[in-house]
Amino acid sequence: MKKLKTTINRRAFLKTSSLAGGGLLLGFNWLLHAEESVLKSNEALIEEWSTLNSYLKIESNGKVTIMAPNPEFGQNVTTSLPMIIAEELDVDWQDVQVEQAPYNTELYTRQFAGGSQSVRHGWNGLRTAGATARHMLIAAAAASWGVPASEIKTNKSVLSHPSGKTASYGEMAALAATQTVPEKIELKDVKDFTIVSSSKQNVEVPKIVNGSAIFGLDYKVDNMLYAMATHPPAFGLQLKSYDDSAVKAMPGIVDVFTIDTYKEDYEQSIFDTATFKKLIIIVGESTWQVMQAKKKLNATWEPFETYTEKMNMFGNKSEKVIPAGLESTEAHYAQMLEKAKEPATVLRKDGNPEEAFKNAAKVIESTYTAPFLAHNAMEPHNFFADVTSERAIVAGPLQAPEYMEPTLSARLGLPKEKIEIKMTRMGGGFGRRAYGHYIIEAAVISQKLQKPVKLIYSREDDMTFGIYRPAYTVTFKAALDENNKLTAYHVKGGGIPENPVFANRFPAGAVDHYLAEGWELNSNITIGAFRAPRSNFMGASEQAFLDEVALAAKKDPIDFRLELFERARTNPVGKDNQYDPERYAGVLKLVKEKSGWSAADAQGTRGVAAYFAHNSYVAHVVDLSFKNEVPFVDKVVSAVDCGIVINVDAAKNMVEGAVTDGIGNAMFGEMTFKEGVPQKNNFHSYRMIRMNEAPKDIEVHFVQNEEDPTGLGEPPFPPIFAAFTNALSRTKNKRFYNQPYSDQLS
Repeated sequence: MKKLKTTINRRAFLKTSSLAGGGLLLGFNWLLHAEESVLKSNEALIEEWSTLNSYLKIESNGKVTIMAPNPEFGQNVTTSLPMIIAEELDVDWQDVQVEQAPYNTELYTRQFAGGSQSVRHGWNGLRTAGATARHMLIAAAAASWGVPASEIKTNKSVLSHPSGKTASYGEMAALAATQTVPEKIELKDVKDFTIVSSSKQNVEVPKIVNGSAIFGLDYKVDNMLYAMATHPPAFGLQLKSYDDSAVKAMPGIVDVFTIDTYKEDYEQSIFDTATFKKLIIIVGESTWQVMQAKKKLNATWEPFETYTEKMNMFGNKSEKVIPAGLESTEAHYAQMLEKAKEPATVLRKDGNPEEAFKNAAKVIESTYTAPFLAHNAMEPHNFFADVTSERAIVAGPLQAPEYMEPTLSARLGLPKEKIEIKMTRMGGGFGRRAYGHYIIEAAVISQKLQKPVKLIYSREDDMTFGIYRPAYTVTFKAALDENNKLTAYHVKGGGIPENPVFANRFPAGAVDHYLAEGWELNSNITIGAFRAPRSNFMGASEQAFLDEVALAAKKDPIDFRLELFERARTNPVGKDNQYDPERYAGVLKLVKEKSGWSAADAQGTRGVAAYFAHNSYVAHVVDLSFKNEVPFVDKVVSAVDCGIVINVDAAKNMVEGAVTDGIGNAMFGEMTFKEGVPQKNNFHSYRMIRMNEAPKDIEVHFVQNEEDPTGLGEPPFPPIFAAFTNALSRTKNKRFYNQPYSDQLS
């Protein structure tokens, strides 16, 4: 049985108070899981970390309200996180009500959706919160009944004693509020879970179905104006002049003006992209009027010169050079291929790879590429702002409110305590809504007008003024000896404008002679996190290349990988390997069993891949068939090790979504540029996977263990690219190296 402290450095992290109507209000800290070494090295932060940042409320009528502080955009944390508390509380799930917490830096920590970290970061803290509340309810019952606390049991919101005495949580809530908070608390054994690892319906489903769920586009107030921004038509351009006479004469148009969202005198965050500075703003009485007015605006643009952005990257200062010029996709690939020939930064080196390649019986070498990708969340960007000289209220879909608050404060000239950020449900995100330029735009517009404003992006605005997944290229080399054993491995990758290589991931540690190198080329095209950043390319390319190596070695692709994992497990090379080879092998063994993989499949129409990202391990087997030269995925079998699964149905949904999304991007995803202009501006040209192209069957299996839970929004995404690629390559009897594949099938 696991025991956790309920204090941090002798400061109580829990406080209780009686509710006016009788009950227990319990606050708790989401960062309880932090290691003592971290806490000791951050004494100045202790007070902030021990501040109550979420709460559990038990009312006298037995209702339990749990606040969900993390932003929600379909990953279902609004249900999963409260399930963790409810498990340790021993509450009847039917008694639980969940509410979205407001953004508040004093009460809540890590109000951020990204990196597949919400459950992982909240696990111990949320368990302790529920267990502590249960302990205090037991203490209250023991005091009331005059019996030892050890004799009292709890089950589904009811306290009971062998004497026959019983009481509901609601009946004991007020007395529980007077009990002493324990210094340590015992948590349940995993085998005793009844809520965690079950399936619970998304608590937001009724609201989504009846239309009462508030997305950003739904948020409005009386007398609100509508605004749209005219951005430069190409990356590398800035505003020179404009004529708004025709626009101002149109019905419903209130004003036309320029704003500058970037200021030299404030510290910029990585989540505040500022490549585009001066924007033309059109404000009107309705969205339609403003959209029509944009078409009449006459603007002139000119190239900007190279400049440097100074950014704060999670507390670390960084500088990024933004080059001038109008960039094109054709030139990008030429530049990357030339750059790949130059010496790069050595990220890791084991043994003597140069000598091993020289003495190899066989060398396999391949280069893989992938284009820029647009996020294309179903809900285009929007944000509400009501800014006056005294305060600011902003509301909308946002993944990273805590990173935008300081930027808003600096840009608006208002102290943080005068800024209120309201989080709405998001219609998609996976990285795109972590970047808050549209929030700054809305706030600056409202501040100028001194009126409430709703900023709205059209689909064209969103797609052409994007934060894109970078374009990448990587070259792999593998050396085999006369016994077809892998003796050396070399990976050299780069991108525009980011290096994608993870030097300490597999197969590092499994090969005697290993070399990882990386490089990057700066660009004025804005890039950022895209579901499983960097991993979405490296997982796709690495696992496709390992399939090539397995074929060259005349080995089954699963057995080939398992041999490498066994080497990494029993006799690893190096000490910095960032994966557990046993858990990695575990998902491959499980997917092999569940898919019925056989030796014949290595030569058939099936593809397999496995990858480790965001602390989780995932393997897929893809069954493919062709109809009229068009590939269709008949079935995907997935094996996942993300530790303890919180909500089984929700977890399966995450895998199913990642599988469909990955196959669609591998086949169709591509943003191209010509002289700085994005060449695709809506779904008629930017191809997305369609309903009839989605896999017919996705079968998801989870490794059963008692490891603390890890992420699931991103880990299934990278390996599905590769499993699909490998199935496609085997079926067509040719390798596919350059995403997307749709125009390479003939």
